[in-house]
Amino acid sequence: MNGMARAEVGVDLALQGGGSHGAFTWGVLDRLLEEPWLRVEAVSGTSAGAMNAALVACGWAKDGADGARQALDRFWRRVARTAVFSPLQRSPLDRLMGRWWTGQPLMHMTMDLVSRVFSPYDLNPFKFNPLRGILAETVDFVRLAASPVKVFVTATNVRTGRGRVFRSAEITPDVLLASACLPTMFQAVEIDGEPYWDGGFTGNPTITPLVRESDAVDIILVQINPLERAETPRSAADILNRMNEVSFNSPLLKELRMIALLRQVADPGTGEGGRWASMRMHRVMTDELSHLGASSKLNAELTFLLHLRDEGRRAADAFLQARGDDIGQRSSLDLDSLLDPTCPLC
Repeated sequence: MNGMARAEVGVDLALQGGGSHGAFTWGVLDRLLEEPWLRVEAVSGTSAGAMNAALVACGWAKDGADGARQALDRFWRRVARTAVFSPLQRSPLDRLMGRWWTGQPLMHMTMDLVSRVFSPYDLNPFKFNPLRGILAETVDFVRLAASPVKVFVTATNVRTGRGRVFRSAEITPDVLLASACLPTMFQAVEIDGEPYWDGGFTGNPTITPLVRESDAVDIILVQINPLERAETPRSAADILNRMNEVSFNSPLLKELRMIALLRQVADPGTGEGGRWASMRMHRVMTDELSHLGASSKLNAELTFLLHLRDEGRRAADAFLQARGDDIGQRSSLDLDSLLDPTCPLC
């Protein structure tokens, strides 16, 4: 990316979920928001990505890009303060060996077995979720609804199995909690009389509203869940982790392939066809997350969150250096290759 001043470019952000790994997205956003030529038009997010999306919008409404950065910082530090009281902590050996995940397989096997016998309705009858208090302190939902940055949050309707996209004016603490509701940990969140689970089952994140309802042409996808792994998982924990990665990546890959098809058949003129034909896709990701154990998604220690934030900033900086000049000009993610059955993204 050259050092010359650039004309302002409107962009949309598509943010995946992944527990505390969402702090990687915090870092990516923190770095992107430093660029005065990038103007965020809309954000689509799921689970932790939904939290980040809401923070960007309400922070931007208060004080532009700097306000968004401050809102993200405040939220993730508040998460870390709450995590001090979590029973899911790294052991002294984990800390000594510099492992960000817990090396206590017995504890996680026990939790998994318990979740197969007892549901959150048995173990958490009062629906306690520490995120509710954190959201009340860090997200101004009135300001979010009026923000110039549009927000789209996906949650999965338990009854129908279909995703629902909530827009800015509809977003409440319950909507964000629903988008991040893991069925084995929390009771389904009821909204308008319907129960909802994590949005990652149906859209992680949902991209279509960004194309249809935003004026921006460029979409920057921040991907958390690894697409590929070099080795076949063999331990029970690794198998479960890979199953979750495949499940939560599947809706995204299907939607990207659908977008690639629409781009080929869409009328490049005006209207919705022109929007599909002209859209540009970019992606920021890192191999660092693939080296972390599955239990690290539950690690919300401040040192770990800051580590992920710094990795996110590094990945975003590398993206800007390598592909920043593509924004506003061309896609840096080759969507047409998604139609090739040999493509690793398919």
